[in-house]
Amino acid sequence: MLQTDLTAPILANAPFSVSVNPATGEEVGRYPCHDIDAQDAILDAASTAQRIWRDIDVQDRERSFARLGAVLRDRLDQLANLITAEMGKPITAARAEIEKCAFMCDWYAANSATLLRDEEPDVGGNGTARVIYQPLGTILGVMPWNFPFWQVLRAAVPIMAAGNGFVLKHADNVQGSARALADMFDAAAFPAGLFGVLNVRRHDLSRLIADSRIAAVTVTAGASAGAAIAADAGRHLKKSLLELGGTDPFIILADADLDRAVEAAVTARFQNCGQVCIAAKRLIVERPVSAAFAERFVAAVRKLAQGDPADPHTQLGPMARDRARQEIHAQLSESLRRGATLLLGGDIPEGPGYFYPATVLTDITPDMPVFREETFGPVAPIIVAEDADDAIRIANDSDFGLAGAVWSSTPAKAYSIAQRLDTGGVFINGVAASDPRVPIGGIKASGFGRELSHFGLREFCNAKLVWTRP
Repeated sequence: MLQTDLTAPILANAPFSVSVNPATGEEVGRYPCHDIDAQDAILDAASTAQRIWRDIDVQDRERSFARLGAVLRDRLDQLANLITAEMGKPITAARAEIEKCAFMCDWYAANSATLLRDEEPDVGGNGTARVIYQPLGTILGVMPWNFPFWQVLRAAVPIMAAGNGFVLKHADNVQGSARALADMFDAAAFPAGLFGVLNVRRHDLSRLIADSRIAAVTVTAGASAGAAIAADAGRHLKKSLLELGGTDPFIILADADLDRAVEAAVTARFQNCGQVCIAAKRLIVERPVSAAFAERFVAAVRKLAQGDPADPHTQLGPMARDRARQEIHAQLSESLRRGATLLLGGDIPEGPGYFYPATVLTDITPDMPVFREETFGPVAPIIVAEDADDAIRIANDSDFGLAGAVWSSTPAKAYSIAQRLDTGGVFINGVAASDPRVPIGGIKASGFGRELSHFGLREFCNAKLVWTRP
């Protein structure tokens, strides 16, 4: 079964992945890396299972995902506690992550067969043309720690619903979550090995991508790591999907409902301690309301309850890794050195764990790291725009293009601005979010390809044309 794959022979001197509780600094688990023989066994199992899975009727595959959703709900408390222990997410948010995963399983259980139905293009009476969607094979998924279940299942569920296999290389610090994921697929009676887990280092990925048993790769990571993996895939003429984060703009126009915009901005910037790819990274406010927004925003941020993520009243937990905390602090420090003004926070606290305070700063210029780079932590830069056109200019002055938000009481104006933003998605009077019913993905350095919706279901399919001539 899947557990056997995960405990395949491991070299005695192989490096370990260590999971550390970010709230305490204490070790949660230690997981040896798989050696080459173990990797081969996992790839063989996935490849064998995929050849069976691809021929299973789509309706039967849908029933498998219905069972997976039920397993997620049955294990909700156990899985949420694991998320909180491994990466510090407040328990209320961890529970919401599992519930969201279950909803996604339900959605694909109800819609996959319809979305994969053959299409018949009109060829003008010149016979009958049909487009059929067939799986590519086994897909390698390189996934991050910030949503240890949602990020994996967001990729794996549509990929597998289309008839592919999935082999996961999860982040080092959430290997307990990786094993829990494999156990869930086992409990839901998927073919043994169809969802595999590889605990390997970055240098192993090049060899894995080159392996003929891997058909393609999907990656959620930082831009440099994603580019390196995509280059490996390109060398072997294999498809890749990249979701690489961004500097997402959150635009507040002068006619916005300021109270609603402030409340949403706090959520959009500080959910998951700011460790979200589609989080609001730059708060861009029209000048007439900039002072009022900053005052209300700081007051609201002060009220965020930071502390033990296992406490259901906690809103802001620790950062997942001390290295990430040091990086966000370095970005803040350099921005302050270049002239930014600190309105709140900004100091690394003493004591155990990787806590970092909710931080707000203003007087931002384009040469500062908090403007130019992705800030993956609880730091909120407020940028003043002279008008709507200036807000668009500021928003598009970025190498990234994942998501954005526009706040305005004039729908037509907000929609016009949304059309002009260089992003993969825009949310009007709302917080950016991923949902199985709509696609997610970016442009520019935020990557390419789309997950979720029918786009994600067909992303790793061969859209095969079969044309019968008269």
